[in-house]
Amino acid sequence: MLQKELINEIEVYISLHLHNSIDFCLEAPQNIYKEELVPNELEDFITINRKPTLNQVLFQFIDEKGVSDSTVYKKAGLDRRHFSKIRSNPDYHPKKSTLISLALALELDRDNTEDLLSTAGYSLSESETFDLIIQFCLNKKIHDLHTVNEILHYYELKPLNA
Repeated sequence: MLQKELINEIEVYISLHLHNSIDFCLEAPQNIYKEELVPNELEDFITINRKPTLNQVLFQFIDEKGVSDSTVYKKAGLDRRHFSKIRSNPDYHPKKSTLISLALALELDRDNTEDLLSTAGYSLSESETFDLIIQFCLNKKIHDLHTVNEILHYYELKPLNA
């Protein structure tokens, strides 16, 4: 059962960080390309700016933590086949919740979790209650999947790896 103090802390965190109304300017800029692209300029840009892949970042974290693959996927609540698919298929992008579970299993901090998520095109939003709860847990070093799922259940949100 969740402690009332923890629930109160989460409520305060969510209320401070949740943005209910955001104004976006949706007008497209005019003539953003004033010069023609120089041949190979795009390829050079991609080569220079490309970040490591999801596989590279995830398995670097695993190596840095010095834990076995089986320890990580069991702690994250994943089955061996799913983890194997992540490991062996560089084009496979798991769901955001799967990556969050892996980040929790690796006991990553918020910055490293954001780095891992960004390799698959995800981020933690301050406009979503689910994401705020994950951020709260990371900030409080709550890495136990069962505890995080209890908190998500309390807020009637989908648990990780359900």
